[in-house]
Amino acid sequence: MDNIKDILNLSESSWIAPSVFVAITLITLLASWIVRSLLFPIMIRLAGLTPTEVIKIILLAIRTPVSLAVMSIGFYYALTIPLSPNQSLEDILTTAIFVLVTILSVYATASLISRLFNWYMATIASRTQSKLDDQLFPLFRRVAVVLVYGIGGLLILDQLNININPLIAGLGLGGLAVALAIQPTLSNLFAGTYVMTEGVISTGDFIELENGMSGYVMDVGWRSTRIRTFQNNLVVIPNSRFAETIITNYQLPAPSVNVIVNCGVSYDSDLYQVEKICNQVMTKVLETSPSANKEYGGYFGYDKFGDSNVDFWIFAQATDRAASFQLKNTLMQSLHEEFNKSGIVINYPVRTLQLPQEWKPMNNQAHHAQNDIT
Repeated sequence: MDNIKDILNLSESSWIAPSVFVAITLITLLASWIVRSLLFPIMIRLAGLTPTEVIKIILLAIRTPVSLAVMSIGFYYALTIPLSPNQSLEDILTTAIFVLVTILSVYATASLISRLFNWYMATIASRTQSKLDDQLFPLFRRVAVVLVYGIGGLLILDQLNININPLIAGLGLGGLAVALAIQPTLSNLFAGTYVMTEGVISTGDFIELENGMSGYVMDVGWRSTRIRTFQNNLVVIPNSRFAETIITNYQLPAPSVNVIVNCGVSYDSDLYQVEKICNQVMTKVLETSPSANKEYGGYFGYDKFGDSNVDFWIFAQATDRAASFQLKNTLMQSLHEEFNKSGIVINYPVRTLQLPQEWKPMNNQAHHAQNDIT
């Protein structure tokens, strides 16, 4: 052995540093393999026994970054302990390892956030009736990931001794300029967020706006809301205007729509018979019409003594807005048919003039004389 050392011109101390370097490197690789291939699979399997998958998601998100961090720290000690670099080189290595660990931490955090959002949308959001979380969470996920990478980039620049204060100030001014430039878009974006989070408008709802426009909501997006009118036309409304108008939602608080039929019968009619016929018609329609809400029932009431008829109303409830037209149509047809069978008259506009008795009609001669004068 001594002859080999002499031939290679190596002293006893020259073998120590390479040997320690190789030993630490091998230990590092072994530790990284154990962490990734043995430790984490065991913890993931144990986490699968818990009622929630959150712990398993966290372990899967940090598995690769942690194993790479172990490897990086091991290589750092493999270079610094046996080689004993000078202060400047050690500072460079220290900065490099801090930057690398920061990058791995940022990646792990972003991966964890993305996985948690995906888990929520796949397991919880899919079970809810509201589509709000399906629309909001993808945006929140993107914003959160961008913020994590942005903060991580600033931390890396700070570790590299780069003054980030001018950069932060520049980003603030640039953000202000961009915000002013895209103010209409941001206004629609925040208004869209307001419309979504309020939860009073959903896809498929029939709504009526303050200006009289009505239709079915096709989509509530970040920039605009789309409505399909009865003419089967698509109307696109910017969310900034949509959020400020008065909206009537015919689907809330329930899809059922009340139906009122106003009518009137002649003063010569038997009002008790009219009431009986109306109640019979309502009972029959509620039992036979699929458009009627049978549990709600029907109601009848006289309204007022009108100029031509005694006015009344009948009141029922349809299952939804589309069914309300059919229900009202059926009620009017049935009422008209039964009134005709019973001889009950619905007058045309009629007005009877009663003159005082002292007002006597002129005889024919006076009438002709008056016409001759005129």
